Amino acid sequence: MARSPFTSSTRDVPIVSAVPRHIAIIMDGNGRWARKRFLPRVAGHGRGVEALRTTIRGCIERGVSYLTLFAFSSENWRRPADEVSFLMQLFMRSLQKEVDRLHENGIRFRVIGDLSRFDPALVELIRRAEALTAGNERLTLTVAANYGGRWDIMQAINGLLAKFPDRRGDFTEDELSAELALNYGPEPDLFIRTGGEQRISNFLLWQLAYSELYFTDTLWPDFDDAALGHAIQSYQSRERRFGRTSEQLRETEKRVSASSADGVPENHA
Repeated sequence: MARSPFTSSTRDVPIVSAVPRHIAIIMDGNGRWARKRFLPRVAGHGRGVEALRTTIRGCIERGVSYLTLFAFSSENWRRPADEVSFLMQLFMRSLQKEVDRLHENGIRFRVIGDLSRFDPALVELIRRAEALTAGNERLTLTVAANYGGRWDIMQAINGLLAKFPDRRGDFTEDELSAELALNYGPEPDLFIRTGGEQRISNFLLWQLAYSELYFTDTLWPDFDDAALGHAIQSYQSRERRFGRTSEQLRETEKRVSASSADGVPENHA
């Protein structure tokens, strides 16, 4: 099997750029935002769509290539039925309203997760949006819906067993990675969770192995461009060693700097 074009952070040392290539976000705090204003929880979800638009613009302006959003987890079905119903309707309305705008702005749209529980009309809308935007390259916007990290790993294993029924082991990291739902993008450089909670909640368990984690008390509807900037500044202040020592990292940076001064592209260092 061909090796993935994206670097594995546990096997290789990725090239680190000042701007995260891939940002993953858990958009938490919509309900609490609404309660603070004596509004129904669903009002917070509606306001969260505005924060999403702001974040997409901010990522494009800063040169982020991939943005992955945890919109609805496999555990969110446990929420009140009326809230789940509202979220599904909001997803459909937003997609109907925004897909042409996404396409006009060169954004590729993808959805990952188990869509078998969704209304067929919503699934058809998702597939049409994915097909319409498939050739866009400015930003890949991925929405994780009815998604769970453990589900992702299990469906990848089942996919491998279906492809190679005669094998009973010795699968490689490349082979498993190729079956994951987010196999078309690099691992996230920066993970953001709003709303004050400090956990990853079954999101991208495989892919977040070496992501920089950023937690903020800001509720998602209040997450504006300045808040995105603060998260990226925090990322830029981190020393991304990937198992190396600080001394090794500084030596590598010196070699890269010297190569660049000699006219050698940095990724050859």
